[in-house]
Parts: sequence; C-alpha cells; structure tokens
Amino acid sequence: MSSGDVRFGVNLMPQLWAGESARTGADLMAHRGRLLARMAAVGIDHVMVGDHVMFHGGVGNDGLTDAASVVTARDDLHVYLAVYLLVLRHPLLVARQLVTVAQFAPGRLSVGLGIGGDDRREVIACGVDPSTRGRRMNESLSLLRRLLAGDEVSHAGEFFSLDQARIRPVPDQKIPLVVGGRSDAALRRAGQLGDGWLGIWTSAARCAAAIAAVAGHAADAGRTGVDWRHGMTFWCGFGANDAAARGRVAPVMEGLYRTPFSDFERYIPHGTVGQVAEFVAPYVKAGCTTLNFIPFAGSSEAAIDAVAEVREILDRGM
Repeated sequence: MSSGDVRFGVNLMPQLWAGESARTGADLMAHRGRLLARMAAVGIDHVMVGDHVMFHGGVGNDGLTDAASVVTARDDLHVYLAVYLLVLRHPLLVARQLVTVAQFAPGRLSVGLGIGGDDRREVIACGVDPSTRGRRMNESLSLLRRLLAGDEVSHAGEFFSLDQARIRPVPDQKIPLVVGGRSDAALRRAGQLGDGWLGIWTSAARCAAAIAAVAGHAADAGRTGVDWRHGMTFWCGFGANDAAARGRVAPVMEGLYRTPFSDFERYIPHGTVGQVAEFVAPYVKAGCTTLNFIPFAGSSEAAIDAVAEVREILDRGM
C-alpha cells in the first residue's frame, strides 16, 4: 500500500476544550471557517470530530451535531466521526440522524463506533450499565446496519425492541461503520459487523495483528468482499525538537484523561514533522487506509500544516 491510498484527517476539538481560544459566537464560527478552509487548501481529506456527553466533569461535544455543521460548512471536506458512543443512544434514532447528515453530504460521512468507558460516570449518567456495553453494542450495531440498509426491522432483544421499524430514504452511498477498540471483543465485532477497525494507543505490530484478526473473524462469519476501512488515531505533538513537541501535547492529554503522559508516551508521535512521519509509516504498511491526527503545534494553523507535511513526506518515501 502507498500513502496515496491513505486518507488523512485532523481533529482540532481538544484545543478548544483546552482553552486555546476564548472566542465565542460569530468569532468562533469565523475562526473555525478559516481552519476548515486551510485543511482543504493543504490537502487534508477529512475533519475528524469526536463525541462525548459528559467526559470527566462535563467536557464534550455531540458528534453528529458537529458532523452536520462541518458538512454543511464546506463541500470539499469529508467528515469522520469517531468514536461515536453508540451504546449511549437508541439505534433507531441514530440511524435517522446518520441518514439526515448523509443527505447533506452524500459519500462524505464515515463513522467510527465505540463503547466508551474511559469515564464510567458518563456511561452511568446516560442510564447504561457499564457491564452491559459490549452486548449492547453488538445488538445496537446489528440493528443499525439493517436500518441503514433500508430493511424493515422487527426485533425483540435484550436491550431494544422494534416493530416494523424502517428508515427511508436510505443513502445511495453507504456510510462506512468502523469499529473502535483494542479488546478482542472489539476486533471480533469489527470482523462480524463492521466495515473496518479503528485503533488508538497501540503499536504498529499490534495494529497489523488486529487487522489480521478482524479478517479472520470476518471469514468465520462468512463475510466476503468487504471494502475494509482500517485506521489509526494519533494524538501527536509537533515542534523543533522532542522536548518542545512533548510540551505541547502532554499537558492537554494529562488534563483531559487525568493520567500521566508517560502512560501514553510510547504511542504518541512527537517531535519534528519528519519524526512523526517516521513513526506513522509502519501503520500504513500494516494496512491502515485512514490516519486521524489530533495535533498540537504552535497554533491550530501550524498543526494543520504539519499534518499536511507528514503526508508529503510519506508520499515521497513510500
């Protein structure tokens, strides 16, 4: 695989959570518009948006609302929502929301789905027993796929009951549903029900093994001809040297996840643009067709430009 087969995305939301800017209202929208224009100008393929209801004390943003706002702001950028916490919502409502967003942007929406859990209080606050997340996800994702295919669904399950439920019209172009997670259960779910796997905080070797495991689970389920959309998400720091880059990404991660950066560091590319490119190249070789970056540099503009330079380096070297 060459880097030309890989789609590059940028997520800038954590900078806003971290208080990079005090902008509000029209000024914030204008600033965001300039950043989106810059992404398109330098060749970024998609904007990555996240999803949390109330993460660690109330932080978050609604992923589908964000996705709708981006696809209606520009027609030259795709949107990759990941990971969307499907287990906190009803699959019928999610199906309708996805179809609505897709109507504004045919073929420009991809969705990564996860079970959450980095903050158990968020799950509990939404009325979900954390111990049931895996089973709930399997049931919900199975229903979501059928609804997005236009099927009439009658179902009586552990968590959801539907009687002749149907969503119309369904998108002409399929919405890829990619499964996030590092557990064996997540890999099995990706192979049985997903259009790909999305990893984070894992080595390139583990990434390659995960992609192989997904293929095995798909084969066991009798699935063939899947247009796999495997990917990785990287928090990353850019700077003139390792220390400067680390100093940009580490405080934000520690503040958001309330965990020492040393616990993440081996999975977080940081340094010069060349060093970050060298770090992510093995993931492309492992089979990733999507690379999502949550980048920190001297400014949001510099972060966007740095990701574009990573792509240029990979294009030259692969």
